[in-house]
This record gives sequence, structure tokens and C-alpha cells, in this order.
Amino acid sequence: MEEKTLEQSADVKNGVKRMVFAGIAILLELALVLLIILRFNESAEWVAIGTRIMGTLLVLLIYNSNQTSAMKMPWIILIMLAPVLGVALYLMMGLNGSTWKMRLRYEAVDKALFRHLGDGEEALARLDAVDRRAANIARYVRHGSGYPLYDDTAITYYDDASTGLEAQKEALRKAEKFIFMEYHAIEDAESWHGIQKILEERVAAGVRVRVFYDDMGSIGFINTDFVKRLEAKGIQARVFNPMAPGLNLFLNNRDHRKITVVDGKVGFTGGYNLANEYFNVTHPFGRWKDTGVRLEGPAVRSLTVAFLEMWNAVSDKDVDDHNFDRWLPKVSPVPDTTGFVMPYADTPMDQEQVGEDVYISVAEYAKEYAWYITPYLILTDEMVHALGLAAKRGVDVRIITPGIPDKKLVYSITRSYYHSLVRNGVRIFEYTPGFCHCKMCVSDDMVATCGTINLDYRSLYHHFENGCLYCACKAVMDTKADFEATMAECREVTSDYANPGAGMRLAQLVLRLFAPLL
Repeated sequence: MEEKTLEQSADVKNGVKRMVFAGIAILLELALVLLIILRFNESAEWVAIGTRIMGTLLVLLIYNSNQTSAMKMPWIILIMLAPVLGVALYLMMGLNGSTWKMRLRYEAVDKALFRHLGDGEEALARLDAVDRRAANIARYVRHGSGYPLYDDTAITYYDDASTGLEAQKEALRKAEKFIFMEYHAIEDAESWHGIQKILEERVAAGVRVRVFYDDMGSIGFINTDFVKRLEAKGIQARVFNPMAPGLNLFLNNRDHRKITVVDGKVGFTGGYNLANEYFNVTHPFGRWKDTGVRLEGPAVRSLTVAFLEMWNAVSDKDVDDHNFDRWLPKVSPVPDTTGFVMPYADTPMDQEQVGEDVYISVAEYAKEYAWYITPYLILTDEMVHALGLAAKRGVDVRIITPGIPDKKLVYSITRSYYHSLVRNGVRIFEYTPGFCHCKMCVSDDMVATCGTINLDYRSLYHHFENGCLYCACKAVMDTKADFEATMAECREVTSDYANPGAGMRLAQLVLRLFAPLL
């Protein structure tokens, strides 16, 4: 046991060293580019004039771009205040131009994959008869993401990550053909070891197993040797977007999805990663609150497609799937199911912010209440307006955020949004036992979502995410009950931020201005 602990510590240490080295290399490269531009500006007047002209053109370009104003303003202000620095940073980071190659790969993979999904029109027609407003949200998700609605799939809600993990293990033990697992973060510790033991047993029984994780999300938990160790056990493994020296502009786009698929028949998703803290084995930030859902039936096909999209688009150096049919079996409807489910995924490779638009649509849909829970609250003006407008209409709008932060700067930014929400009637609750990592909403006993999508810019604009919309089923009421139980453990801070002092307001303005760049 002691030897394993030492090995794991070495892996974490090596992973952090790699992250620090890559970060230093990127900063040095950035500094070199800035130095060259500054030198040219000092020695050649035409370069200085050209920089100013380029800055002016970039400001016009950004102003007229198809982005939310909160994403535009930090760049515009930076370029106007410091043209050389602003132009250099925007050309290297703001344009995100190097993603064109990745965008082409995703388009090619999606073209081959999405033809395997139905259109869900019959389910939409049935949801129309139950609740037209809920059907319209589903109709938007279909349009924005390509994923259909299902009315023949059972869904189970888990109000605790540990309960979800045990259900996941039970499903993994029954795997007969394949297992797909995609997670933002995996920690080579007790929680993962229980899963890996099952995966090794299923591999020995002839089951194909694939594990896919994000390098940035896992870099503090494991090292690159993790892939080799899994493959030595017969488990296929891939890493998304490895952290490496150099100005890789795609580096900003991370895989934040959490998906498990068993035989294409059973699937899991939710907020939790596969690390000890998510299951309260360790307590770095008090009690950890996380949730998830289990799907059984035809809707699991959408989770399978979301996994295969990432697995096959990650690198042109890997051998891709040429026959998707083997991973997408025809699954019989689950008898006696009620309600509707809609697993979907969001990608930064297009111009559609599906995750944000679903949250906004829920607020616009609500007549009685719209409740949200998120670990980070960094909102666009559009989202703030939608939540405030719903509250002004008389809707009971509530947001739960952590009582103990995992990132103090982000926590300060989260609190900077309280006043603009509270003054419009939104109620804010902080989860006093610790850190709430859930990403959910529920409204009017009819609609709910559970998935990986935080209410912040990274999730809504930069990351690959996934979620599940579900309507008119028991899982909606289970979600509501969990919200009520969670709020009973929260401290309502609404009145604390109704009239902040001038100093707090100024600090909040500064924090919010540059929040989109974090």
C-alpha cells in the first residue's frame, strides 16, 4: 500500500511539473513575441502606425463579431488602453484561429456519426401535447446540437455522486460487448481503482473498453504513464488535447464531458469526475455535493455518439472507427416508461451556445419557479437579463452556489454577480457544508437538466460539454426534492448583496470586466 502511495505521489508531482514547464514555455514565447513587436515599434514609425491601424480594425472587427458583449468588451478595452499588448494577445489568443483544423475534423466525424441518430419528431409531437413550452426547449436543442428527444427511455436521478458511482459499477460488471468512459478528470486513487478492477475483469471476459480523459483536467492527478498502464491491462486509452509547450490556441478548449456507456444500452452522466473528492473519500473543500443520472434505453445512443465524436476527432494520428454500427446497436424501448429524455452535447467548434441557451430557455419557460445550482457563476449579460426578467414576472428564481470555494479568485467573481441578480429579484443561496459541484436546473415540476455545464464562460463558450434534458417524469420531481433538501443546508445571502458598498461595487466591476478572459 505504501509503495502505491509513493508511486501515485510521484505521478502527481510529475504531472504538475509538466504543467508548470508548459506554462513557463508559453509565457516565454508570448514574451518573445511582445518584445519583437515592441522593438519594431520603437525603431520603425511605420510599424507603430501599422499597429495602431490594426488595433482600430480589430476593435471594429470584435465589435461587429457574433459574440456576447461581455466577451467583446475586455478585448476592446485592452486594445484601446495598450494597443501593442492588446493586438499581440488578441492575434495569438483571441482569434482562436488554429482551431480551423480541429473544426474540420469534428465536422467530418459529426457528418458520419449524426446520420445514425433519429429526428425525434414523434416524441416531440407527444411532448407538444403535454407541454408546448417544454417541447419548444427540446426543439431548440434538436436544432442547436443535432441530438433528438426520446420518450422510450428510463431515467434515474442520483442526489449523491457516491450512489451514482455504485450504480455505475453495477452496470459495468454486467457489460458484455463494450464500455466507453469519458471524463474531464481521473485520479489514480481509491475511487478509480474500484472502477479499473471491474474494467480489467471485463476485458478478460472479452469486453472492449475505452477510456478517454482531458489532460488539463487530470494533470494534477495522473501522469502520461497512466495511458501506458491502462493499455498494458488491455484497456484502450486516449488523452484529449495534451498540455505541451508552445502557443497552442486550441489549448483553451477542454473536454469537460462526463459520460459512461455500457453496451449502448445503459449510460451515465452528471457533474462528478472519477476522483476521490467527488465521492467524499477526501474533503479538501468540506462536504462535496454532486449529482448524476442513469439512462436505460434508446436514448443511450446519443451518449454513445457524443463519446465517439470526441474519441475519433481528438487526433489524426490515431486509428479512427470506420464502422460505427458496431457501437450503435438497436436498443428496444423500455416498457412502462413515462416522460421524455434528451441527452445532448455542446461544442466550441460551432457558433451555437447550446448550454447557455438551454438555461436561458428554462428561465423564459418558467411560470412558477426556476432553480439553478452551479459551482461557478460567471454570467453573460443575456443570462443575467433572462434570470432577472423571469424574477420580475413573478417567477421564483433561485441560484445555489458553494459555501466553501475551490478557487478563491473565481469565487470572488461569482459573488460579484450577486448584486445584479438580487436587485432584480433573484434569490441567492450558498451551500454551507462545503462545495457544490452540481450543474442543474429544474422548473415548474415539468423540466429539469443535469450534466456537466457550469454557469460560467468556460463551460458555456470554451469547453466540450454534455447534459441531459428531461421532462414530465419522476426524475424531475426527484431533482426538485434534492434542490429543496440542499437549500435547507444553505444560507440565503440575498439580503447581504442587495446594497453593497461603493468599495465592493468597484471591486466587482473590475472582476467582472475581465472574467471572460479567465
